[in-house]
Amino acid sequence: MITTLTTWLLLPLSIGLSPYKHLWNATLCHSLLVSMLSINLFYSQLEEATSVLTFLDNISMILSILTCWLFPLTVLASQSKMQYETAANQRIYLFSLSTLQFLTLLAFTASNLISFFLFFEASLIPAIILISRWGNQSHRVDAAVYIMFFTMLGAFPLLLWMMKFYIVFGLLSPAFSFGLESPKSLSIYPGLFWFVYNMAFLMKLPLYGIHMWLPKAHVEAPIAGSMILAAPLLKLGGHGMLRLSVFIEDYMKKYAGPFLAIAMFGVLAAALLCTRQTDLKSLIAMSSVSHMNLLVVAALIATKWSYSGALVLMITHGLTSSALFCLANTLYERTNTRALIMLRGTITILPLAGVWWMTIALFNMALPPTLNFASELVLMVTFFYWSKFLFIIVIFTCVYSSAYSLYMYWSVQRGHLPSHMKTFFPFDIREHILLLLHALPALLLILNPQLLLIL
Repeated sequence: MITTLTTWLLLPLSIGLSPYKHLWNATLCHSLLVSMLSINLFYSQLEEATSVLTFLDNISMILSILTCWLFPLTVLASQSKMQYETAANQRIYLFSLSTLQFLTLLAFTASNLISFFLFFEASLIPAIILISRWGNQSHRVDAAVYIMFFTMLGAFPLLLWMMKFYIVFGLLSPAFSFGLESPKSLSIYPGLFWFVYNMAFLMKLPLYGIHMWLPKAHVEAPIAGSMILAAPLLKLGGHGMLRLSVFIEDYMKKYAGPFLAIAMFGVLAAALLCTRQTDLKSLIAMSSVSHMNLLVVAALIATKWSYSGALVLMITHGLTSSALFCLANTLYERTNTRALIMLRGTITILPLAGVWWMTIALFNMALPPTLNFASELVLMVTFFYWSKFLFIIVIFTCVYSSAYSLYMYWSVQRGHLPSHMKTFFPFDIREHILLLLHALPALLLILNPQLLLIL
């Protein structure tokens, strides 16, 4: 793990010292090296990868690999957008991009809870820079303000809880927190206690009702910002909930019932809202809200199967949602619009792109034997034994998930091509490689899903 972090720390040298004509090639090669080094974590012992500076368990290891794997893909996806910027702006963009993902990686591998909190909140700064400076629309500053407001609103209660945690137990290491018998001394008001220390994570996921910042941020963000928001940044909230879910005792579950009801309603409502979206990126963002609220439900149930299903869901959603944003960006670069009504019939001009659309849409609707289906199957088995009513709602959610995935594919690919769009420049090799590197891990994990079902 230290080797991966050291290699990433050398990346600013590649960005700052590379000649302009080799800037993107050097950055991409360096990021690919980081990605390849991270794969070694699959084959290393967790005890060997853990040190004073880093803490790795099964959850953080897989999420760290996801972060490192997507890093070169964000560089690859940004190349066409940034080629018309000045050399100084391109270097600042790459530095902000690498800093954001490096802070996310440090949050996943933090050795104590205070370090996790610092990196968790520090990732807000480069995210705001990316959205407010290189966003696609005129409301990008508003989107950055939304992110800052919601993130900081949940930060202060979490910090207070960590201070109280240290006063009571005298430690902040996640490795030892799992050995604590009961946090009852922290929970005079259990419902308020649960909400306070999870509010920062519920904001980041986000929980339905406080999700307004996510569609706005996705619509305004550049392609790399959307990819990072969809994959590593949203998973920070899920990682925090799973990391601290040890403090959800049986007597506290009834106090978290209202949040369970909100999350379950959010799963269904967000799926229904997807079928009413007119903006392609907004539709993909609302699908993320639906999936992440399912993660909240799994964390609240707090069983071994729900944790395994939640972990697989985070990985599959990170790959699938990032690929969908890449596909949406390929159309936006050619048409300068994301309105579904203006993107009909593109399969007639871009038939190979239609293959990618169909492949990723099938992953998104959890078609067997994809890993998306495996995650939903594990969660449905958990929900069935926990609550029959909850199981029925999840069944309806799966139906609506398939509905909006087909709606998205049909709206973009089928129908009559608008008269003002008769010629597109074809898909280039860079875009095919970008989508292949999203689909390849998902396809390979179908052959060996035990790599993720390790909890």
